[in-house]
Amino acid sequence: MSDAPLPAASLGGTYDLAGHQVRRLGFGAMQLPGPGVMGPPKDHDTAIAVLRRAVELGVNHIDTAQFYGPDVSNALIREALHPYSDDLAIVSKVGARRDTKGSWLPALTPADLREDVETNLRELGTEQLAAVNLRLQEHPVPGQAPFEDLLAAMVAMREDGLIAGVGISTATHEQVVQAIEQADVVTVQNAYSLLDRSDEDVLRLCSDHGISYVPYFPLGSAFPGMPKVVDDATVQAVAQQTDATPAQVGLAWLLAHDDSILLIPGTSSLSHLEQNLAVASVELTDGQLAQLDAIAPPK
Repeated sequence: MSDAPLPAASLGGTYDLAGHQVRRLGFGAMQLPGPGVMGPPKDHDTAIAVLRRAVELGVNHIDTAQFYGPDVSNALIREALHPYSDDLAIVSKVGARRDTKGSWLPALTPADLREDVETNLRELGTEQLAAVNLRLQEHPVPGQAPFEDLLAAMVAMREDGLIAGVGISTATHEQVVQAIEQADVVTVQNAYSLLDRSDEDVLRLCSDHGISYVPYFPLGSAFPGMPKVVDDATVQAVAQQTDATPAQVGLAWLLAHDDSILLIPGTSSLSHLEQNLAVASVELTDGQLAQLDAIAPPK
């Protein structure tokens, strides 16, 4: 790749995210900290180089969180990219924290949400985030405030100018409907891939309302022993036909599947970054898309 920024079309086109025209291929910062998303990166200079290279190549949507590290990914983003360009959309998430042992702790009260948004702003050195996702737990936890109160807290922060848009993550169809009605959400982050399309109804809802849909686990589960897109025989066959990697095929299918899908593949490797950003140039035929669609059609 050359050092020139890729045109928007080369990163999958653009999509409106709370007034930001973001390219559909973005960058997720979760892999920048150390193992288990804890502590400093193995190679600090490479982590900085990855962030700068992503922006050089046209990425203008970066997904992060204070609890990545904790504090690590935000600090790296600030070191690498501050002062930020006007078109850079930084999106974070709240609703969880980490303890010193790396355990994930819920932080789901209105006071928690505001405190953590303010922490993100301070760490990143910015006055406003493009969007912040309210990350829910799959099951209610002790001390969790009512859902409508959490949404109200997010709306209040938007009205106060701390965030440009409200997002929601790990949410059911019913919760997304409520979030649209109460908070006018601009983005949803849920698990989704061509192997797991159980969230298809939420994707359709987002698409119908002009809301961006950002799949996590876009290549299948990150957990050992669980199905992965790159291991699927059909994906591997299509990859051979298109001279692409299986991962690129899985991501290219997502871009082709619905225009509202934004991708934030993360990596701590420069070579993997450039492979990820080459996804939009992978052209899948109608026949190949049909084969991939048939792997795990929504029920």
